Amino acid sequence: MAETPQAPQIDPALRYSRQKDLVPADRLAACRVAIVGVGAIGRQIALQLAAMGAPSLTLVDFDTVDASNLASQGYLQDDLGRPKVQATGDMCRLINHSLEIIEVNDRFKRNMQIGNVLFCAVDSIATRQLIWDGVKDRVSVFIDTRMSAEVVRVLAAVDAEGRKRYPATLFAAQEAYAGSCTAKSTIYTANIAAGLTIGQFTKWLRNLPVDPDLGLNILTAEMTVA
Repeated sequence: MAETPQAPQIDPALRYSRQKDLVPADRLAACRVAIVGVGAIGRQIALQLAAMGAPSLTLVDFDTVDASNLASQGYLQDDLGRPKVQATGDMCRLINHSLEIIEVNDRFKRNMQIGNVLFCAVDSIATRQLIWDGVKDRVSVFIDTRMSAEVVRVLAAVDAEGRKRYPATLFAAQEAYAGSCTAKSTIYTANIAAGLTIGQFTKWLRNLPVDPDLGLNILTAEMTVA
């Protein structure tokens, strides 16, 4: 784990002053967040949470940074060959030096300690099923974000309705989009996907109704909410 860089002390009241009416600090402080998959979407979710002041992030991913990840996932050229969890963790520390980060350079396993909030950002239906089965009874918030080219889908299981609906989205692998969800990918779609995801999370923090199934087609400017 990289050593946390030294920086001037910042007054938290000033640091978070512009978001205080939108992001309840007390509820965010009680969240222990895990992000499974720090590719295009997961990395952007981690960076946004670091900026927002999440106290703890557990990053889970077995992959390393390659050249195809630079434009579409926002990794640095100096990150080539590094574990994605390490590269993302280091960037999050630069954003917020007080953030506690646990880097798990491995595939998700059912016995992992994952806190009370989990963001799922993987590219396999089978892996989503494994993660859901492993955490559905252990987390208060489960949000699965999917991306195919310029189409985004955010599935939130934070209440009875969302938990009932989510398993129906875990269709057979042969019914999935042909090809990896990273086959066609852009950084701008990943950023929008992450923003929509964090938007659903902050609704939960504010005790507002959370959309269980939110879709956006960027190309046609169409949004669907279920």
